[in-house]
Amino acid sequence: MASAATPLDEVFERCREMDASLAERLSMFADAVRAQAPAFSAAVDRLIKRLHDSSAGDAALRPGEAMPPFFLPDDSGHLITLEALLRSGPVAVTFHRGHWCPYCRININALARAHDVISREGGQIIAIVPERQEFATEFKKDARAHFPILTDMDNGYAMSLNLTIWVGEEMKRLIRDEFGHDIASFQGNDAWLLPIPATFIVGRDGRIKERFVDPDYRKRMAIGDLLAALRSEI
Repeated sequence: MASAATPLDEVFERCREMDASLAERLSMFADAVRAQAPAFSAAVDRLIKRLHDSSAGDAALRPGEAMPPFFLPDDSGHLITLEALLRSGPVAVTFHRGHWCPYCRININALARAHDVISREGGQIIAIVPERQEFATEFKKDARAHFPILTDMDNGYAMSLNLTIWVGEEMKRLIRDEFGHDIASFQGNDAWLLPIPATFIVGRDGRIKERFVDPDYRKRMAIGDLLAALRSEI
């Protein structure tokens, strides 16, 4: 039997579907978490402070640098390469923590809404998650997305971009025991490593044109900025 929806679930549904900017939708959900789950929100703030203090994400690739190639399976098991994608146009390469993350689900929903415009103009989107194929498929289906969701097992590709962080024992306990998200099962390992959510706009020449990297996973690249960066390369 499915568990009953909680007040936070109801806020999430409103945030995901509301007609507002991505930043507004993410902020509204973060405010709800702060009000309804203050202990968890405080733990998130401590995690973000630790990551900022350790300069997490600062070493990620910057505009002008070449995006490393990848060879990753999509949600249907087909292998996708960056090289092949770039032959069709510039690509927004987006990293997400997983199908279980409400902020990632709000983000992927916003990307799915923008996809028709992006593809019509010659741009592309891909999403990358460190999860097994069945969960990548669930992530895509939930968002009604029409772009590839790639599986980065053991965070190998994210590590090559200096995006991977350890969640820490406190967050591990809260995510697993209080929210019931079994990251070890989703990822197929017990490392409890997650990618910093990030977006890289890669031009046809394989070089990064714009990027958004923030250890605070409650923040994501604005859809307008993503569109503008892609359009500059089309």
